[in-house]
Amino acid sequence: MRLFEGYKKGVNLGGWLSQCRDHYNDEHYSTFITEPDMDVIKSWGCDHVRVPVDYNVVMKEDGSFIESGFKYIDNVIAWCEKRGMKMVLDLHKAPGFIFDDKEYCQFFFDKKLQDYFVSLWEEFSHRYAKYHSFVAFELLNEVTEDRFAATWNEISARAIKAIRAISKDVKIVIGGIHHSSIEGLELLEKPADDNIVFTFHCYSPLLFTHQRAYWVENMPSAFQIDYPGKVSEYVQKSNEILGDRFGNDFFCDAEYLDSSYFEGLFARAIRVAEKFNVPLYCGEYGVIDRIELKSTVNWFKDINAALEKHNIARSVWTYKEMDFGLCGEHYAECIDELVKYL
Repeated sequence: MRLFEGYKKGVNLGGWLSQCRDHYNDEHYSTFITEPDMDVIKSWGCDHVRVPVDYNVVMKEDGSFIESGFKYIDNVIAWCEKRGMKMVLDLHKAPGFIFDDKEYCQFFFDKKLQDYFVSLWEEFSHRYAKYHSFVAFELLNEVTEDRFAATWNEISARAIKAIRAISKDVKIVIGGIHHSSIEGLELLEKPADDNIVFTFHCYSPLLFTHQRAYWVENMPSAFQIDYPGKVSEYVQKSNEILGDRFGNDFFCDAEYLDSSYFEGLFARAIRVAEKFNVPLYCGEYGVIDRIELKSTVNWFKDINAALEKHNIARSVWTYKEMDFGLCGEHYAECIDELVKYL
């Protein structure tokens, strides 16, 4: 398995140019993340940022471009270059698709929307592929359902071909279905070339990382569980509360939640990476900011040990707010210890 060189550990800039709710405007873009934030992130020992971008920041509904939106991407590229950091440009929302809305999936059935998607990546390539030594492209965040797997392989192959017509060197990051799950990697096709990186996300066990999350179906608002614990007890409680929807959280032989639990989860991803000799990138992982701090640090320490052991590049979710933000008041008393385990 090859390494994602230069991208050992990073931080997502979620909520800035993506998932902006009612704040898709210059005031939000200009204030939510600013250049001094990059100094904080670098002081945490991070070598890159993952920058989620929604298409509507830079593209209108008719497929034409919004020039003012690109300047914020220009800015973060300049900030990274100035500090010797790298960056993953992640398309978080595509025309007709977003990971957290089951009804918003026309992208997989509408050729015009797919054309817009390819056009956007061509535009990104014309603007940013020249920075290929420190900027990578992530085609689309968290494709969701099984029924999209084959179509996603076709669309991504088309986008890769379009990017490669402009740049042979830029790294292209691609994930599979089930929200960039580990098992989704097994349905991806053989990488088109040696500059492809496979990505997955890890919020396991979700019962812990998303406890009290208002957007998780059937999750009690007052539920609390500590980490670590016995896998059998977690499985029982997860089934009671969430049903069998997150059974893959426990697709390993570990009896106890520790670094061996994460090694068991990552084993499937590593097998895919070794089969294709492709780098791995855990593009998102993290814990909701409603959890007792000791348990949070324990979780980060264990996942970090497994990531370090297998040299898997990663980027924590997320820098600020978004229910997972590391720089908020919730983590103030433990942030110095926590960032050791990113």
